[in-house]
Amino acid sequence: MSSESARRSNALRDAASETTGFLSVDEGEALRAAASHAAGARLGPLLEIGSYLGRSTLFLAAGIAASGTSTVLYSIDHHHGSEEMQAGWPDHEGSLVDEATGKMDSLPRWRQRIEACNADDLVIGVIGSSARIASNWSTTLSLVFIDGGHGAAVEWADYRGWSPKLAPGGLLAIHDVFADPADGGRPPYECYLDALASGGFVEAGDYAADSLRVLVATGPATPAALTRASKRSAATPPSITSAAMTTAAEE
Repeated sequence: MSSESARRSNALRDAASETTGFLSVDEGEALRAAASHAAGARLGPLLEIGSYLGRSTLFLAAGIAASGTSTVLYSIDHHHGSEEMQAGWPDHEGSLVDEATGKMDSLPRWRQRIEACNADDLVIGVIGSSARIASNWSTTLSLVFIDGGHGAAVEWADYRGWSPKLAPGGLLAIHDVFADPADGGRPPYECYLDALASGGFVEAGDYAADSLRVLVATGPATPAALTRASKRSAATPPSITSAAMTTAAEE
C-alpha cells in the first residue's frame, strides 16, 4: 500500500467512524479489510445493499482506497428506510422525514456525506429496489454486503438475488448475524446458515466482528437449499435490529 493510499484510507475510515449508522467500529474495520482484499483481488466491483447515511459506504470506500485499485462500490438503497426505521419503531429518525411526501428520505444526507468526504470517485449510488436491480444486474462482483431491511421477505430476496452475482473467491458479508434469538432477528442468521449449507460458500473468519460475518464464494450455491430455506423463513415477521451508532456530530 502506498503512503497516499494509506492516508486516504485512514481519512475515510475516520470519517466513517464519525458518521451515524448501524455498524460498530470493529465491524467497520473488518468491513474495510474485507473490501481492501476484494478490491485487490480484481474480481469485479463491490456492492452494498443498505447505505442509510453512509457509515458502511465510507468503511467500504476506505477499503477500496487502501487497495490502490480503480474499482468502485455500488451502493444500493431506495433511501425510504426499511421497516424498522419507520415511525413507531426504535430506529426511526424523524429529521429524515420529507415534509412534502411524509416519507423518510435519507438520500440527501447520504449524498452530502459522500461528497463531503471526497469519495465520489469510489462510490456510485444506485437508487431503487434491491430485488429489481438484482434481476437486471449482470456484472460479476468481488464483494456483496447485505445490510438492508431485515424482515424475512426482504433479507431473503437480497441474499437470493445478489449472492449468485459473486465471482468465485468473492466475499459475501452479512450484518446482524445473531446465533441467539434474544440478540436480534433471525433472517440474517438464517441466510448465513443457508449460504454455508449450500456448498457455495465457506467461512472467512478473519473478517468476523461482532454481528458481521463474511463468507468466501467457492462456486455455485445449491438452488434447492436456497429455495427450501426461503420458504421456511417466509412467515418470519420483521425483527428489530440494533440501535444506530450515534458517534457522529451533526452532519
